[in-house]
Amino acid sequence: MKQASYSKDHSGAPLPMDMAVNTLQHMVRDYASLANNLSAPRHTTFSIPVEPVDPLLWLHHQDHYPKLFWSNREKNDIVAGIGKADTIEFDSIGPNSRSFNTLQRKLAEKDPDARFFGGFCFNNQEHQDRQWHAFKSFLFILPEVQISVQDGNQSLSCSLVTKPGESLEKQSRHILDLLGSIRTTADSASRDIPGLQSITFLPDRKRWLETCGQILECFEEGLMGKIILARQTLLEFEEIFPPLLFLLNFPYPESSVFRYHFEPEKNTAFFSFTPERLYRRNGDELLTEALAGTCSMQTIDKGNGDACKKLLNSEKDIREHKFVKDTIAKELEPICSSIDMEEDVRALQLNRLVHLYTQCRATLNPESRNDTAVLNALHPTPAVGGVPRNKALEEIIHLEPFSRGWYAAPVGWISGSSAEFAVGIRSAVAWEKKLYLYSGAGLVRGSNPAAEWEEVDQKIADILAITRQKA
Repeated sequence: MKQASYSKDHSGAPLPMDMAVNTLQHMVRDYASLANNLSAPRHTTFSIPVEPVDPLLWLHHQDHYPKLFWSNREKNDIVAGIGKADTIEFDSIGPNSRSFNTLQRKLAEKDPDARFFGGFCFNNQEHQDRQWHAFKSFLFILPEVQISVQDGNQSLSCSLVTKPGESLEKQSRHILDLLGSIRTTADSASRDIPGLQSITFLPDRKRWLETCGQILECFEEGLMGKIILARQTLLEFEEIFPPLLFLLNFPYPESSVFRYHFEPEKNTAFFSFTPERLYRRNGDELLTEALAGTCSMQTIDKGNGDACKKLLNSEKDIREHKFVKDTIAKELEPICSSIDMEEDVRALQLNRLVHLYTQCRATLNPESRNDTAVLNALHPTPAVGGVPRNKALEEIIHLEPFSRGWYAAPVGWISGSSAEFAVGIRSAVAWEKKLYLYSGAGLVRGSNPAAEWEEVDQKIADILAITRQKA
């Protein structure tokens, strides 16, 4: 049965955080005292405009889990949330399509306006390493309390989900207790990351070069056109610390990346600084992109060269990008009535890297106006998997000496009417005193294995830099 929804907004000027929390508590109490017995599942939201605060810093000072943070690349959609008013989850090894279908089925039972935040496994047919124990095949959460920034307007809201047979009084008491525990002022706690004890690579450089050599032989035999080979970099620290410090200490706040943090348990978190959008859907309108081909600004004349020009004139990178662009267009054809793929290739410039970038707008067919169809069509893109897709996925499991978990998988948010997912690259999972960094390089015919190793180094350089700075 689909959840009925009810929302109550507080009108008027934005309130200071402490007053906003108090007002929300009054709204919840009033609702609980007046609402009749509920015969159907109900999702109730209460929202108040608040004076501007840093959502990330607010999230850091809360001591309630799960925690999540989402900021899109344009920085006009930011959410910091705590707790779980409702959850959609699945944990069973099998094809990705089963995960996508299961999510769509479970989502149909929810309030169509509720936004659930979470992500998927890259390849749900992999047996996951132990650091991924809290992340499941997919896990999506509707936060109990969240700060939202939409087009510059900031609000504080809470969600109360009551299911048949549950006590509205009990549920409202729980959310009142959570609101009462919110810290409305920041303390002076240290934002320093503990000392780094060791760095190890899996595979190491020797094995990486050997594996790349095997892949290049496959290209010569015509078995594949492209594959993404990833590397795991393990950082071990002196003590456990809040993983959210990586987002707080990210030194490039204006960078054109999605910032994503998902912490289902205290000090166990997946986070990503990804430049790549998988897609954004609003009804039947779809926005996606091809992002492949990379050049490091640091490697061109010691940082003084024109990386954009070099990349746009690189035959190897243009060819790699074309693989992605053509494959995305082909995979969208069965589910779209119109596809508008940009002809010209652009350069997307980040802090240390430049990527080739092409945008695509499409209209979904009526029967494909859902996220299962889009996820099945687009994930994994050739920028994180390979060409052909199924062969590349088989080879990735065979060649990589670790499981990818949520690395390079769809991460973001979904509702009944819309969704946005980024590709979880430039990412890491924190567990105990360890941080597992993941990044990859696209191999095509003519790739240089040593250069691809250096490219992976450049892609994780921003996260490594955070471990070496003082707040």
